[in-house]
Amino acid sequence: MKKITVILVVLFSVCAVCGAQTERGSVRKGNRDFRKSRFDEAEINYKKALVADSTSVVADYNLGNTYFRMENYGEAEKYYSAAADSLAKGEHGADLYHNLGNSLLAHKEYQKAIEAYKNALRRRPGDMETKANLAYAQKMLEDQQNQDQQNQDQNQNQDQNQDQNQDQQDKQDNQDQQDQQDKQNQDQQDKQNQDQDQDQNQNQNQDQNQNQQGQQPKISPQAAQQMLQAIQDQEKDTQEKVKKEKALQMRSKQKEKNW
Repeated sequence: MKKITVILVVLFSVCAVCGAQTERGSVRKGNRDFRKSRFDEAEINYKKALVADSTSVVADYNLGNTYFRMENYGEAEKYYSAAADSLAKGEHGADLYHNLGNSLLAHKEYQKAIEAYKNALRRRPGDMETKANLAYAQKMLEDQQNQDQQNQDQNQNQDQNQDQNQDQQDKQDNQDQQDQQDKQNQDQQDKQNQDQDQDQNQNQNQDQNQNQQGQQPKISPQAAQQMLQAIQDQEKDTQEKVKKEKALQMRSKQKEKNW
C-alpha cells in the first residue's frame, strides 16, 4: 500500500512539472505574439497556458492586456479581476489596477475606473500617468453627471410641458364640447321660438280673419244719414211709380170699360 502511494505521489509531481512547463511555454509564445501585435495568436497561447494551469496569474493578466488591445473591454476586465487577488499585493499590483482602470475608462465606467486608478496610486503614489488618467476619469464622470442632470431636467420639463399641453387640450376639448352643446341648445331654442312665432302668427292671422268675417264695417253718422235719405228717396220714387201704375191701370180699365 505504501508503494502505491509513493508511486502516485511521484506521478502527480511529474504531471505538475509537465503542466508547469506547458504553462510557461504557452505564456512565452503568447508574449512573443503580443509583442508582434498578433493578438489573436496571443489569445490562443495564453488560453492554452490556462488550460495547463488554471491558476496561472501571469496568463490571466497577459490575457487581460491582450483583450484590452483587441478593444474587448468586457473580457479584459474579467481576466484583470481574476488576477487581482494574487497580484494586488505584489510588485505588479499597480500595473494591474492601472490597466484595469484604462479598460473601465474605455468602457465609460468612470466611477469604477476612478477606484481602479486610486488602487494603483496606493501601490505606486508617484505614478504621473496614473494620476493623469485619474484626473481625466474624474472629469469625464463630472461631465456625465452634468449631462445626466441636464437630460433629467429636460425630461422633467418635457413631461411638464406635455402635462400642460394635455391639460390645455383637455380644457379646449371640454370647451369645444360645451360650445357645441350650447350651439345645439341655441339652435333647438331658436327652432322652438321660430315654431312659436309661426304658431302665433298663424293664430293672429286666424283671429284677424275671424274678426274681419264676424265684425260689420263701421259707418260714420253722416254716411248713415245719407244712406237713410237715399233709402227714403228710393221708397218715395217707388211709391210714385206705384201710384202712376195704378192710375194707368184705372185708365186702362176705364178705356176697356168704355170700349
